[in-house]
Amino acid sequence: MKSITTQELQSLLEQGKEVNIIDVRETAEVASGKIPGAVNIPLGLVEFKMNELDKSKEYYINCRSGGRSSSACQFLDNQGFNVTNVEGGMMAWEGDVEG
Repeated sequence: MKSITTQELQSLLEQGKEVNIIDVRETAEVASGKIPGAVNIPLGLVEFKMNELDKSKEYYINCRSGGRSSSACQFLDNQGFNVTNVEGGMMAWEGDVEG
């Protein structure tokens, strides 16, 4: 499974790269703040929402600490998606957040 540090992800955002971030935390957790531009798809809904994703794009999967995003990455990778796990999740994120 591919992974990226929060610092590397922040660098991509600062460079203005197109970055597709999926936050798999629960809606109530995301209300306290998420990485700007991230789309919230709670882990329990990933299987049902994956048809809304584009297999030609790369997705960075984020959660609170890296556990749920790792599970989501394994599932989506098995379905043929190009996914990268964000190591450490929001606990390691030092960049801006949007609420």
